[in-house]
Amino acid sequence: MPSSATTPHPLRFGNFRAYLVGRFAAVLAQYSMMIVLAWQAYNVARETMTTAGASAQLGLIGLAQFLPLFFLTPVTGWAADHFDRRMITRFTLTLLTAAAGLLAFATYEGWVSLPLIFGIAAIVGVARAFNGPAYSALAPNLIPREVLPNAIAISSVVWQTGMIAGPAVGGYAYAATPWGAYALATGLYAAALVAMFFIGPVPQPPRDTSRHPVRQMIDGFTYVRTNRLVLATITLDLFAVLLAGATALLPVYARDILHVGSAGLGHLAAAPGIGAGATALWFSFRPMKTEVGLKMLGAVILFGLATISFGLTAFVPHSIAMEMGIASLVVLGGADMVSVFVRQSLVQLHTPDAMRGRVSSLSQLTISASNELGEAESGFLAALVGPIAAVIGGGVGAILITLFWARLFPELRLARTFDPPDIREADPSQEKAI
Repeated sequence: MPSSATTPHPLRFGNFRAYLVGRFAAVLAQYSMMIVLAWQAYNVARETMTTAGASAQLGLIGLAQFLPLFFLTPVTGWAADHFDRRMITRFTLTLLTAAAGLLAFATYEGWVSLPLIFGIAAIVGVARAFNGPAYSALAPNLIPREVLPNAIAISSVVWQTGMIAGPAVGGYAYAATPWGAYALATGLYAAALVAMFFIGPVPQPPRDTSRHPVRQMIDGFTYVRTNRLVLATITLDLFAVLLAGATALLPVYARDILHVGSAGLGHLAAAPGIGAGATALWFSFRPMKTEVGLKMLGAVILFGLATISFGLTAFVPHSIAMEMGIASLVVLGGADMVSVFVRQSLVQLHTPDAMRGRVSSLSQLTISASNELGEAESGFLAALVGPIAAVIGGGVGAILITLFWARLFPELRLARTFDPPDIREADPSQEKAI
């Protein structure tokens, strides 16, 4: 492997810098819109529904965004492996900009409604289904192979920071002016679109024209199923975050449990971003290099414990409930950053470029299942057993699934470094580290 003294830093490459700017703006817009959509839907529903009925609307919002991803995943992954990934992201970012702009206008004019919110949520789900795999698979095409691990680490940090900071941005913007939150998302999507036009021509993976597209779509599922390390990292996040959906119920906690309103929602939504940002800053100075599998497992367990702690805020004195909730969510965000950092790096580095779009689409499906479908699960469960039991039970479930996964997939426990097999074969000294 090239020495660190001769390996250029990924940020020296203009295409990669433009990619990072666009990716951060798009992810920030996406997750700020998600919290605003949920908060607005919950408030509109509470005007005519009980808390249980309004909680169910949160579940439907998550479902509206997840179903397009679920049905389109085979097509979107194949498309990312066969067409210019830059053009796919440009088209989808245009659609997302228009969707956010429409909601901003409707909210400003006062004719926003639940059907409109659900319709826009579905459009966002379709755009993201195509956008995510193309974005993820594009990054390794922008820099030389020898700097790929560092580039993936930086890209993962940017993505995760945007994902967790986005709800805070949306919450604060909505507290200032509801339509302004959507206007901000519109501007961020537009900025991401502009950044994508600064990326010049990039090499495309070889196209396999000898086999039917459906067969090629199935290849992505086959690769993930047979690569147990990739399968373990993808599915652990799926089931753990699917169960521990505390952030999906932040609108319920802010309005009806902690009684802190939209401003308090912004504080709660910001807390995971603070934890994620601090963890990302730590990684920038002390990058993770060893025992990556065990650290991922430990991080998911900590994620579950933090979720339980947040759920228990309903039982502590009101004077300290908000502080306890924020502290729990800070820890939750930091633990989630560790988990996603490890998962994204392992999946990208252990997947051939010609297969990256299809594998990325499956990874995105599990992320969406854990987030949007997790929102649906949390919303429906909260309507059934109450939000407090839903949050605490989800945290316990995340811990149990992690312990089970550690036993079911020993490959994850034994993953010492991020190095893929071909790098270890080229440098036998790495073999002892796995």
